[in-house]
Amino acid sequence: MITSTQYSLMHLVLVCVLVLFSYTSAFAQEEGVISSSTEATVAGTPTPAAPETTAAWYTSDFISGDIAVGDFVVGPGKIEVTVKPGETVTKMMTVTNRIADGKTFELIVEDMSGSADPAVPVVLLGDQSGPYTLKNNISFPRNTFTLKLGERAQIPVSITMPKDAEPGGYYGSILVSTVQNDSATEGATASSPIVARIGTLFFITVPGFFEKNGQVNDFSTVPDKTLYTKGPLNLGVLFENTGSMHLNPYGSITVHNLFGEEVGFIEIQPWFVLPKSLRLREVVWDRELLLGRYTITAQINRGYDDIIDTKVIHVWVLPWQFMLALFTGILLLFIVIKFISSRFEFKRKSSR
Repeated sequence: MITSTQYSLMHLVLVCVLVLFSYTSAFAQEEGVISSSTEATVAGTPTPAAPETTAAWYTSDFISGDIAVGDFVVGPGKIEVTVKPGETVTKMMTVTNRIADGKTFELIVEDMSGSADPAVPVVLLGDQSGPYTLKNNISFPRNTFTLKLGERAQIPVSITMPKDAEPGGYYGSILVSTVQNDSATEGATASSPIVARIGTLFFITVPGFFEKNGQVNDFSTVPDKTLYTKGPLNLGVLFENTGSMHLNPYGSITVHNLFGEEVGFIEIQPWFVLPKSLRLREVVWDRELLLGRYTITAQINRGYDDIIDTKVIHVWVLPWQFMLALFTGILLLFIVIKFISSRFEFKRKSSR
């Protein structure tokens, strides 16, 4: 039989158990609400951007060996690729920091065009759009990045052509420039700092029907003359592109002496000529001991349809030593003839 005291004690224990159970349930519900609320926040609201890391948008490594401090290197110098309408192609360009530790660089896209000046192969157009604009079709994740001394970054560049892109060539350049840090300008004058810029040229071809037309306008020595006293000889091929697509002409130059023997051969690697422009390709026949008349023939493939232009020039090379010896010999011969002639006349008069 349970006494009143035992009953009171059991009642007290039961109350404590109920209170403890209620507290535990409330705590569990509260934890569940917090967890759900956190998940909803993550799913419904964009989280703050994580700190920038190298792996986020470009990869890098470090160059080996001694570093020639003082500049930075951008490569390759030229990227040529075919992109179909509506297609995106990604190419890589590299930037190597050889200036100082923690140097910041900036990427800028500019259109480019050819030139009527044969010595100027490319004209950068700044903020202007070119006749074969590409600036709105090139993109990269970010336009600034910081590299340590000796660090080389692989920058992904995306080329996207719209679905209605017309066939032909599109031309632009990504220029890499240094960014002047605020700390470096403390105490400096208010004049604008000199900023180095190095670029990679982009030649994009959208396949289809487009006009290709060009030819060799001239082939001559540089400067243009026919008499030399010694080698080597500088030679120039002037190519004009009158079409709407860039061309990559190439070819060779052969040299024959007075007797028709081949005494020289120069292979001309492909070079680019932008649409509606002229470009002079200079090569050197690196031979010093030359004498006589030479026939120099240039055979240049236009870079399309296997069309070859042939140009021929003739050059005389007469060294001053040879010219002096020849002049001296002629002078001595003249003196001898004059002397013999005068002696002959004297003897004939004496015989009379």
